[in-house]
Amino acid sequence: MRGLIEDFDAVLKRRLRPGATTPLAVGFSGGSDSLALLRLTLGWAATANRPVLALTVDHGLNPASPDWTADALAKARALGAQVRALHWTGDKPSTGVAAAARAARHALLATAAREAGAGVLLLGHTADDRLEAARMRAEGSTTSDPRQWAPSPAWPQGRGVFLLRPLLAARRGALRDWLSEHGETWLEDPANADIRSPRARARAVLTGEDAGVPPIPPDPPPPTGFAGEHALRLSRQASAAQIAAACLCAAGTTTPPRGDRLERLTARLRAGEDFTATLAGARIVADAAGVLFVREAGEGRRGGLSPLLLAAGEAGVWDGRYEITAGAGHVAIRPLGGLASRLPADERQALKGFPVPVRPGLPAAVDASGAVSSPILARDAAIRARVLIRERFEAATGFIDQEPAT
Repeated sequence: MRGLIEDFDAVLKRRLRPGATTPLAVGFSGGSDSLALLRLTLGWAATANRPVLALTVDHGLNPASPDWTADALAKARALGAQVRALHWTGDKPSTGVAAAARAARHALLATAAREAGAGVLLLGHTADDRLEAARMRAEGSTTSDPRQWAPSPAWPQGRGVFLLRPLLAARRGALRDWLSEHGETWLEDPANADIRSPRARARAVLTGEDAGVPPIPPDPPPPTGFAGEHALRLSRQASAAQIAAACLCAAGTTTPPRGDRLERLTARLRAGEDFTATLAGARIVADAAGVLFVREAGEGRRGGLSPLLLAAGEAGVWDGRYEITAGAGHVAIRPLGGLASRLPADERQALKGFPVPVRPGLPAAVDASGAVSSPILARDAAIRARVLIRERFEAATGFIDQEPAT
């Protein structure tokens, strides 16, 4: 176990910012993996002088879940962590419950981490999770490998929050042996034994196997020739994963493009063809200068360009691409398309500096009197706007490989 602790410490030293004092958030279910993670994180944080916040999600799917949550909170508190319970409320879907619960969990954890000032959320995935994912893929699943370092998959809740999985080289059995040596007990989730779940079936097959642990894959290299802020321009040689990320980030969407459509688009780009296409909510313009990814404009686009209503001083994310903070009055944030003629003269002039495909998707603020202004174009904007497109793309494609400064 000494080697495992040394490996754990090395991962945290590699990924976390020296001298940082912000909290480290830990997803804590009370199971063996997350219990080992919490104990190890608390030990490391004590020497780094960083607080640790244990976040426990109650999905509300089992009558016993309130008791499990209370037990997990008590355990984390006794170990010395700050604690917070998170609850998945509202109606639950009749199908696809596991996927919906996973998405809800990520959103709750990311929101809580951001609210606490934590930029890193540690999760207790182990080598067994990687082995299970590989077995599931062998049976036709599209389950991907958990990555050691990655941005939160929840959007926009996860903006600025990164996931760190420092136990991917450790086997679950070794962690449980270590916990037992320290007199620890843990929660056994009955869902892990439900063979109706592909994950549970893979886990049952692997139990008792002496499967070798594959090496941790290196971080993907960031793209070259990348530029843009309100739109993204990539080289035609960008990888399929980078193209998919550019679509999502430029469009502000969350559903990745289908594999077959992504493959066709990548092939057309490699062939040097000039064309305009749409994918995953993005408009793609391929020409001699490279490939431009912009938000597909128009109310008819699936998902729409819905308005964001903000009270005075309130902040929110509009269309997945801009974080807007209102000024002294109520405003509705809408797409600029169709409103550009109502802009002040100086903003209309500034708009000419933007590529034509970008202009309709810029945010426009409409106040109670009907006056229109864009926080992107106004020189002294009372309404503040932060562009999320570029930073989201950089997070997704390897430009940021350790805890950023806050």
